[in-house]
Amino acid sequence: AHANEMTPRDHSFHAVAFEENLNLREIATNFPEAKLSAHHLRIAVDSPGDTFVFPFGAIVFHDAGPERREAALATLHRARRGLTTQVVREEYTVREDSTVGRVGFDTNGTLVVDTMTHGRANVIALTVAQSAAMEYYERIVESLFARTAALVERLERHGTVPMRVRPLHRFIGEAVATRAEVLEVLHLLDKPDAAWDDPAMSDIYDDLRAEFDLSDRYRALESKL
Repeated sequence: AHANEMTPRDHSFHAVAFEENLNLREIATNFPEAKLSAHHLRIAVDSPGDTFVFPFGAIVFHDAGPERREAALATLHRARRGLTTQVVREEYTVREDSTVGRVGFDTNGTLVVDTMTHGRANVIALTVAQSAAMEYYERIVESLFARTAALVERLERHGTVPMRVRPLHRFIGEAVATRAEVLEVLHLLDKPDAAWDDPAMSDIYDDLRAEFDLSDRYRALESKL
Protein backbone atom coordinates (compact mmCIF):
# COMPACT_ATOMS: atom_id res chain seq x y z
CA ALA A 1 0.00 0.00 0.00
CA HIS A 2 1.07 3.57 -0.54
CA ALA A 3 2.32 5.47 2.47
CA ASN A 4 -0.66 7.83 2.35
CA GLU A 5 -3.19 5.01 2.33
CA MET A 6 -4.79 4.21 5.66
CA THR A 7 -6.57 1.07 6.80
CA PRO A 8 -10.32 1.52 6.20
CA ARG A 9 -12.16 2.49 9.37
CA ASP A 10 -15.77 3.01 10.37
CA HIS A 11 -17.08 6.27 11.82
CA SER A 12 -20.14 6.18 14.06
CA PHE A 13 -22.69 8.97 14.31
CA HIS A 14 -25.18 8.87 17.20
CA ALA A 15 -28.00 11.44 17.16
CA VAL A 16 -30.34 12.34 20.00
CA ALA A 17 -33.32 14.60 19.19
CA PHE A 18 -35.38 16.51 21.76
CA GLU A 19 -38.77 18.16 21.44
CA GLU A 20 -37.35 21.51 22.54
CA ASN A 21 -35.19 23.83 20.48
CA LEU A 22 -31.75 24.74 21.84
CA ASN A 23 -30.18 28.16 22.33
CA LEU A 24 -26.61 27.49 21.19
CA ARG A 25 -25.16 30.65 22.72
CA GLU A 26 -26.53 29.79 26.16
CA ILE A 27 -25.43 26.17 25.93
CA ALA A 28 -21.91 27.11 24.79
CA THR A 29 -21.11 28.57 28.21
CA ASN A 30 -21.36 25.06 29.67
CA PHE A 31 -18.90 23.63 27.16
CA PRO A 32 -15.66 25.68 27.44
CA GLU A 33 -14.05 23.79 24.54
CA ALA A 34 -16.99 24.44 22.19
CA LYS A 35 -16.82 26.46 18.98
CA LEU A 36 -19.98 28.35 18.08
CA SER A 37 -21.10 29.01 14.51
CA ALA A 38 -24.34 30.37 13.10
CA HIS A 39 -25.79 26.90 12.52
CA HIS A 40 -24.28 24.59 15.13
CA LEU A 41 -22.14 24.24 18.23
CA ARG A 42 -19.09 22.02 17.75
CA ILE A 43 -17.58 20.52 20.86
CA ALA A 44 -14.08 19.48 19.89
CA VAL A 45 -12.65 16.66 21.94
CA ASP A 46 -9.49 14.61 21.90
CA SER A 47 -9.09 12.90 18.54
CA PRO A 48 -10.97 11.10 17.17
CA GLY A 49 -14.43 12.52 17.25
CA ASP A 50 -16.54 15.60 17.68
CA THR A 51 -19.91 16.49 19.15
CA PHE A 52 -22.34 18.71 17.26
CA VAL A 53 -25.32 20.52 18.80
CA PHE A 54 -28.00 21.92 16.48
CA PRO A 55 -30.52 24.64 17.35
CA PHE A 56 -33.53 22.58 16.23
CA GLY A 57 -33.04 20.33 19.26
CA ALA A 58 -30.54 17.64 18.32
CA ILE A 59 -27.06 16.59 19.43
CA VAL A 60 -24.86 14.26 17.35
CA PHE A 61 -21.82 12.37 18.59
CA HIS A 62 -19.14 11.47 16.07
CA ASP A 63 -16.95 8.56 17.22
CA ALA A 64 -17.80 9.12 20.88
CA GLY A 65 -18.10 6.21 23.29
CA PRO A 66 -21.03 5.68 25.66
CA GLU A 67 -19.33 7.38 28.62
CA ARG A 68 -18.50 10.50 26.65
CA ARG A 69 -22.03 10.64 25.20
CA GLU A 70 -23.67 10.31 28.62
CA ALA A 71 -21.37 12.96 30.12
CA ALA A 72 -22.20 15.42 27.33
CA LEU A 73 -25.93 14.72 27.64
CA ALA A 74 -25.75 15.31 31.39
CA THR A 75 -24.04 18.67 30.77
CA LEU A 76 -26.67 19.51 28.15
CA HIS A 77 -29.49 18.77 30.61
CA ARG A 78 -27.84 21.06 33.16
CA ALA A 79 -27.43 23.77 30.52
CA ARG A 80 -31.01 23.48 29.26
CA ARG A 81 -33.36 22.72 32.11
CA GLY A 82 -36.60 20.96 31.30
CA LEU A 83 -35.42 18.93 28.30
CA THR A 84 -37.76 16.06 27.51
CA THR A 85 -36.74 12.61 28.68
CA GLN A 86 -38.57 10.99 25.76
CA VAL A 87 -36.09 11.37 22.93
CA VAL A 88 -35.46 9.96 19.48
CA ARG A 89 -32.12 8.25 18.92
CA GLU A 90 -30.65 7.47 15.53
CA GLU A 91 -27.35 5.84 14.58
CA TYR A 92 -25.44 5.81 11.32
CA THR A 93 -22.07 4.38 10.25
CA VAL A 94 -19.80 5.78 7.52
CA ARG A 95 -16.68 4.06 6.23
CA GLU A 96 -13.48 5.97 5.51
CA ASP A 97 -11.36 4.30 2.85
CA SER A 98 -8.54 6.19 1.10
CA THR A 99 -8.52 3.68 -1.78
CA VAL A 100 -11.97 4.58 -3.07
CA GLY A 101 -12.09 6.71 -6.18
CA ARG A 102 -15.17 8.71 -5.24
CA VAL A 103 -17.60 9.31 -2.42
CA GLY A 104 -20.66 7.07 -2.63
CA PHE A 105 -22.45 3.98 -1.37
CA ASP A 106 -20.87 0.52 -1.62
CA THR A 107 -22.71 -2.68 -2.52
CA ASN A 108 -23.79 -3.09 1.12
CA GLY A 109 -25.43 0.33 1.15
CA THR A 110 -22.75 1.89 3.38
CA LEU A 111 -21.62 5.43 2.63
CA VAL A 112 -17.88 5.43 1.87
CA VAL A 113 -15.67 8.53 1.84
CA ASP A 114 -12.03 8.77 0.84
CA THR A 115 -11.23 10.95 3.85
CA MET A 116 -13.26 12.17 6.82
CA THR A 117 -12.72 15.89 7.29
CA HIS A 118 -14.35 18.08 9.96
CA GLY A 119 -16.53 19.60 7.24
CA ARG A 120 -17.73 16.23 6.02
CA ALA A 121 -18.37 15.02 9.56
CA ASN A 122 -20.46 18.17 10.08
CA VAL A 123 -22.56 17.52 6.96
CA ILE A 124 -23.13 13.87 7.94
CA ALA A 125 -23.96 14.84 11.53
CA LEU A 126 -26.43 17.47 10.32
CA THR A 127 -28.25 14.99 8.10
CA VAL A 128 -28.49 12.32 10.81
CA ALA A 129 -29.74 15.05 13.19
CA GLN A 130 -32.34 16.13 10.64
CA SER A 131 -33.61 12.57 10.32
CA ALA A 132 -33.87 12.12 14.10
CA ALA A 133 -35.66 15.48 14.49
CA MET A 134 -37.98 14.58 11.64
CA GLU A 135 -38.92 11.35 13.40
CA TYR A 136 -39.80 13.31 16.52
CA TYR A 137 -42.16 15.51 14.52
CA GLU A 138 -43.58 12.46 12.75
CA ARG A 139 -44.56 10.97 16.11
CA ILE A 140 -46.17 14.21 17.32
CA VAL A 141 -48.06 14.78 14.07
CA GLU A 142 -49.18 11.13 13.93
CA SER A 143 -50.70 11.55 17.40
CA LEU A 144 -52.45 14.79 16.39
CA PHE A 145 -53.62 13.18 13.16
CA ALA A 146 -55.16 10.23 15.03
CA ARG A 147 -56.92 12.52 17.51
CA THR A 148 -58.26 14.67 14.67
CA ALA A 149 -59.53 11.62 12.80
CA ALA A 150 -61.43 10.49 15.90
CA LEU A 151 -63.05 13.93 16.24
CA VAL A 152 -64.00 14.03 12.58
CA GLU A 153 -65.53 10.53 12.75
CA ARG A 154 -67.64 11.52 15.77
CA LEU A 155 -68.67 14.73 14.03
CA GLU A 156 -69.75 12.81 10.90
CA ARG A 157 -71.76 10.26 12.90
CA HIS A 158 -73.34 12.38 15.62
CA GLY A 159 -72.87 15.99 14.57
CA THR A 160 -70.99 16.76 17.82
CA VAL A 161 -67.50 16.31 19.26
CA PRO A 162 -66.93 14.55 22.62
CA MET A 163 -65.34 17.47 24.46
CA ARG A 164 -66.17 20.87 25.85
CA VAL A 165 -65.37 24.04 23.94
CA ARG A 166 -62.30 24.99 25.98
CA PRO A 167 -60.45 21.64 25.56
CA LEU A 168 -61.42 21.68 21.89
CA HIS A 169 -59.91 25.15 21.50
CA ARG A 170 -56.77 23.98 23.29
CA PHE A 171 -56.49 21.03 20.91
CA ILE A 172 -56.93 23.30 17.89
CA GLY A 173 -54.30 25.63 19.33
CA GLU A 174 -51.91 22.71 19.86
CA ALA A 175 -52.39 21.55 16.28
CA VAL A 176 -51.86 25.04 14.84
CA ALA A 177 -48.76 25.57 17.01
CA THR A 178 -47.31 22.22 15.95
CA ARG A 179 -47.94 23.03 12.31
CA ALA A 180 -46.17 26.38 12.69
CA GLU A 181 -43.20 24.75 14.42
CA VAL A 182 -42.81 22.02 11.81
CA LEU A 183 -43.05 24.50 8.95
CA GLU A 184 -40.50 26.68 10.74
CA VAL A 185 -37.94 23.88 10.51
CA LEU A 186 -38.19 23.75 6.73
CA HIS A 187 -34.66 25.14 6.75
CA LEU A 188 -33.61 21.70 8.01
CA LEU A 189 -33.67 20.65 4.40
CA ASP A 190 -31.50 23.52 3.20
CA LYS A 191 -28.07 22.48 2.02
CA PRO A 192 -25.47 23.48 4.66
CA ASP A 193 -22.88 26.10 3.76
CA ALA A 194 -20.03 23.58 3.99
CA ALA A 195 -21.61 21.47 1.24
CA TRP A 196 -21.36 24.30 -1.27
CA ASP A 197 -17.58 24.56 -0.80
CA ASP A 198 -16.72 20.92 -1.50
CA PRO A 199 -18.38 19.10 -4.42
CA ALA A 200 -17.85 15.78 -2.61
CA MET A 201 -19.63 17.14 0.48
CA SER A 202 -22.48 18.31 -1.73
CA ASP A 203 -22.76 14.76 -3.08
CA ILE A 204 -22.63 13.35 0.48
CA TYR A 205 -25.48 15.61 1.56
CA ASP A 206 -27.63 14.81 -1.48
CA ASP A 207 -27.00 11.07 -1.14
CA LEU A 208 -27.72 11.04 2.59
CA ARG A 209 -30.86 13.14 2.21
CA ALA A 210 -32.09 10.53 -0.27
CA GLU A 211 -30.96 7.69 2.00
CA PHE A 212 -32.97 9.08 4.93
CA ASP A 213 -35.84 10.03 2.59
CA LEU A 214 -35.98 13.50 4.16
CA SER A 215 -37.79 15.34 1.37
CA ASP A 216 -40.63 12.82 1.03
CA ARG A 217 -41.00 12.55 4.81
CA TYR A 218 -41.29 16.32 5.07
CA ARG A 219 -43.92 16.46 2.33
CA ALA A 220 -45.91 13.73 4.11
CA LEU A 221 -45.75 15.74 7.36
CA GLU A 222 -46.85 18.88 5.55
CA SER A 223 -49.77 17.03 3.99
CA LYS A 224 -50.97 15.66 7.34
CA LEU A 225 -50.68 19.06 8.96
